[in-house]
Amino acid sequence: MSLARPENVDVVVIGAGVSGLVACEALLAHGFDVVTLESRERIGGRLCSAATGGGRLDLGATWFWPGERRVEELVSRLSIATHEQYLDGDAVYHDPAGSHRMNGNPLDVASFRFSDGADGLVRGLANNVPEERIRLDDAATSVQSSGDKMLVSSQRSSLEASHVVLALPPALAVSCIDFAGELEDRVLGLAALTPVWMGSTAKVVVGYAEPFWRSVGLSGSGVSHFGPLREIHDMSGPNGQPASLFGFGQTGAHGVAELSEASVIEQLVSMFGAVAGRPETVIIQDWKAEPWTSPYGVERLDAYQTYGHDLYQRAALGGRLHWSSTETSVINPGHIEGALAAAERAVRAIVDDLQPDQMGTTS
Repeated sequence: MSLARPENVDVVVIGAGVSGLVACEALLAHGFDVVTLESRERIGGRLCSAATGGGRLDLGATWFWPGERRVEELVSRLSIATHEQYLDGDAVYHDPAGSHRMNGNPLDVASFRFSDGADGLVRGLANNVPEERIRLDDAATSVQSSGDKMLVSSQRSSLEASHVVLALPPALAVSCIDFAGELEDRVLGLAALTPVWMGSTAKVVVGYAEPFWRSVGLSGSGVSHFGPLREIHDMSGPNGQPASLFGFGQTGAHGVAELSEASVIEQLVSMFGAVAGRPETVIIQDWKAEPWTSPYGVERLDAYQTYGHDLYQRAALGGRLHWSSTETSVINPGHIEGALAAAERAVRAIVDDLQPDQMGTTS
């Protein structure tokens, strides 16, 4: 056991997804000494995109919507290219009797996509944060009070800070971090019950040479009541390249033992025709199998009414432990916008405590 004194900083941010990186960037801009701990060997969390020959395919968050001003402002500030979700054409309804072409596309709504992948947001943010401020492959293991400070231990760090930001799903936080019995029972219970957005979901992305469905008047959207994919959308890039469809499924639920490439392609052929049987890329991203996103038993968490709960709107442990993930936001929980709003709340509280004379009004 090391007796070395912990490293002293102003703020420790746990999690280098979009919420954690926005919080880190903003706190650094206020002049604070900040360290961000990330359990993975990459940044981004649920903003995860896979590189292909023609661009990047989103394996996690995909869309943002009109009026989500925080995302719009971040996109503008980071000069992120975006394009509109493809909406034209008919959707397909899939049931045990076969596939049925619908009249129009009632499944999709006007929304926007990140032309070079949603992880462009975190890549852009990381460019504004000194490399030494983000410690990858360094999972936080314990958080506890020490006088008027917080002690944070991780796999490779020991830190003392005035404030800690939890930029990870609450259920994950209380399952993998030891809070030394200091969290109130009602807070601990709430966190343990709060579903992880996308936590029990598998996202399947299938890439093609061309968006062939468009040439026959299909939107690429579909819905199925028996799967393995229950919901399907066009996820092609600008001007249809890279061409791809994606769908959501659940592993180990609704009678589906697992999502396989063969079962997915069989379904897409049934819905979109024989050309769908010639994919260039098939990626199955099962978020339930990601230990740094989803705690064990995540599929049993269904109390979505806990999102944005009042207890998440105020800091725990004497005002020093801040909740900052999309699940804790009262604004668009589950969206990237919710993650940004939660970070904004945490930053506001910390600045108000450490530099109250510098606080302005934010809406």
